[in-house]
Amino acid sequence: MIISYYGEGCFKIQSGELNILTDPPNPSSGLPAPRFKADLIVKTLAQIPSANEPSNQQDNQLIYGPGEYNVKEIDLIGLGLAKESTNKFIKTIYILKAESLRICLLGHISELPEPLVAERLEEIDILFVPAGGKPFLDQKLAAKLIKQIEPKIIIPSFFKIPGLKRPAADIKEFLEEVNHGKSEPVEKLTIKKKDLVEIKKNKVVQLISH
Repeated sequence: MIISYYGEGCFKIQSGELNILTDPPNPSSGLPAPRFKADLIVKTLAQIPSANEPSNQQDNQLIYGPGEYNVKEIDLIGLGLAKESTNKFIKTIYILKAESLRICLLGHISELPEPLVAERLEEIDILFVPAGGKPFLDQKLAAKLIKQIEPKIIIPSFFKIPGLKRPAADIKEFLEEVNHGKSEPVEKLTIKKKDLVEIKKNKVVQLISH
């Protein structure tokens, strides 16, 4: 599996020949859209279609909202964040299973998840977590949630990068909060299940935005 970063909550997760795109950036963010063909798009924040608006969720290319999905040998479980959702948009945490790895996308989460959701975030290998503070989960709450989940690998998202128009905290604040100290950014993460054996829990992997 190969994971690359494109700013905000946007990642490319490549599993074999399948390319998964998470949370493509809004044009207002100032960040360019990734230039690759996505076989599957996963949105942790999505506008709810109106009754007269056709939904393209069933074409298996775009996934949003709670539920269980299976697309080309990829299993996804969507856990809705009821307290953070409205009648206009919905926030979802995803657990993605591929290549024997359990990946959790916290997405646009801005407060600790409800107990019924939190208890399902177990045995997570890779955790994608907001690291730039408000309007998403602040660094202290992020550190608390990480201690509860205890993933093998932590991949920060939604932190300050060149070109981002909205205010966001520097990644250094997040690293200090999780007691990680210095982190050498890498272009991409290439990982297999067997590689996790030698990795201690809560290892931060900071990816460079493409």
